[in-house]
Amino acid sequence: MTGFGFEVVARMDNGDAPGRLGRSGVITTPHGTIRTPAFIPVGTKATVKTVLPESMQELGAQAVLANAYHLYLQPGADIVEAAGGLGAFMNWPGPTFTDSGGFQVLSLGVGFKKVLAMDVSGKTVDDIVAPGKDRLAHVDDDGVTFTSHLDGSRHRFTAEVSMQVQHALGADIIFAFDECTTLMNSREYQQLAMRRTREWAERCITEHRRLTNVHADRPYQALFGVIQGAQYEDLRRQAASEIAALPFDGFGIGGAIEKERMNEIVRWVCEELPENKPRHLLGIGEPQDFFTAIEAGADTFDCVSPARVARNAAVYSATGRYNLTASVNRRTFEPIEDGCPCYTCQHYTRAYLHHAFKAKESIASTLATIHNQYFIVSLVDRIRISIETGDFDAFRDEFLGRYAPLSA
Repeated sequence: MTGFGFEVVARMDNGDAPGRLGRSGVITTPHGTIRTPAFIPVGTKATVKTVLPESMQELGAQAVLANAYHLYLQPGADIVEAAGGLGAFMNWPGPTFTDSGGFQVLSLGVGFKKVLAMDVSGKTVDDIVAPGKDRLAHVDDDGVTFTSHLDGSRHRFTAEVSMQVQHALGADIIFAFDECTTLMNSREYQQLAMRRTREWAERCITEHRRLTNVHADRPYQALFGVIQGAQYEDLRRQAASEIAALPFDGFGIGGAIEKERMNEIVRWVCEELPENKPRHLLGIGEPQDFFTAIEAGADTFDCVSPARVARNAAVYSATGRYNLTASVNRRTFEPIEDGCPCYTCQHYTRAYLHHAFKAKESIASTLATIHNQYFIVSLVDRIRISIETGDFDAFRDEFLGRYAPLSA
């Protein structure tokens, strides 16, 4: 396991916070360290959309996450491998993650966002496709057959293929192939997906070991197991204990999570996981959610949301998220947020950004994304510092007391 490790630095459960699972720590990788809790910006196709890697470094990002499914289809894992791996290919010098492609299987299969719950009839459904969508992925016990969203070609992902693709991509932290479910799936299907995920996890470990031996000259890639179980406590705890029993380097908390129940669902999982390994919560990116998830024991996070909403002119501030295209910003010659040290706020006004979005200039997305990524990265950094100084409760209450998720 040369080049990878995790150390807990401070725990939230000492002093005036008994029983809580939040902690700060340090993940060590061959390409640098990650101080946790940390937000990991998403560069799906080996790029954080509209933003240079140099800008991501400058705003404080410690690592980036790319997607194995998308890079497998384009440009091809072999090309990334020939370039020297993901970091070299995208000119990112720090730690890198790749996810397994499991979520893409979900979205190709049903066309729903993973946070959706029951259908209008109140019944859970397993063989369902979103209105106006085609089923592009079919799951069986061995793996997944899917149709490329790019050109309609047919492909097959198994645990072994996912490992082969991710080894070729060369990220520092990779994830075992899993079957991601939605809250629309029945309990029975959640159990089936858990069984598949566990069996695929064992196969991923075997293939990961083989590939690590084959490429003994390369930096070690840490393998994280993924935990499913949806909103059911017994299934989440069972999945966590089963995956924790396997020789993974860390863990991903995946699948569908109801935001209103995030604290208890993440807590169920983290209570079953070992203290000495990192825990990554997949797909969480809204400011108010970090406090909940960190208190419950999550260490790192990834989400496309900060960049995605930025491209639609939505930006974060201490008092909430608002839209730059609102008419009030047309003559507002002030930054997105007073006192913000990000490059955008230091050099551009809301009036300019309002104009750039209205004129459909690409610089608008770049500048808004820089601000949003800085806001989220630095927020989680400040949460980490508050844990280490014993000020988490005060910082949480101060921040959430001002922050309105849906500001005008």
